[in-house]
Amino acid sequence: MKHQPEPLPYAYNALEPFIDEATMIVHHNKHHQTYADKFNAALERYPELQVKKPEELLKDLSKVPEDIRTAVRNHGGGYINHNFFWKIMAPKSGGKPSGEIALAIDKDFGGFDKFKEQLSAAALGIFGSGWAWLVLNNGKLEIMTTANQDSPLSVGKTPLLTIDVWEHAYYLKYQNKRVDFIAAFFNVINWEQVNRNLK
Repeated sequence: MKHQPEPLPYAYNALEPFIDEATMIVHHNKHHQTYADKFNAALERYPELQVKKPEELLKDLSKVPEDIRTAVRNHGGGYINHNFFWKIMAPKSGGKPSGEIALAIDKDFGGFDKFKEQLSAAALGIFGSGWAWLVLNNGKLEIMTTANQDSPLSVGKTPLLTIDVWEHAYYLKYQNKRVDFIAAFFNVINWEQVNRNLK
């Protein structure tokens, strides 16, 4: 079974002016496709792994054959992280959350503004390439970061929301101004999907 990037659930230009069409085209059609292709190549000699959900492989990398473990971690991680990332953005969204996620954010962070400040700081503080995440860990919300294409799944945590701060996610529009991209990202968060992830 070949893994392919999931189609975007909206048009390439739907997130403008916050995330531009040119970036979305390159990010989805080139970067995400490359992760999928290299993930498939890594699994070619292991048909028993091809039928497993990619998330299963990341949840226990120790069970992945050593000769492809790094490729599965990197390219499988990139494949999964991006499929997740597209869904937690949507046009005409953003703002403050409602529903269960809003209650959980109030409980675990002391309010949306404090949560936003902490997630933004985590995303801004990543050295090099990586992701900032809101995760569920033993029933409690946490903010964490991962380097490169690592996934919270590999450390037993459930992803709810993420910001991709690899340069390819923002450089065409924001150049080196990661802080501006992070601020813009809060205007496209699909809180309905985040609530679904929480459930």
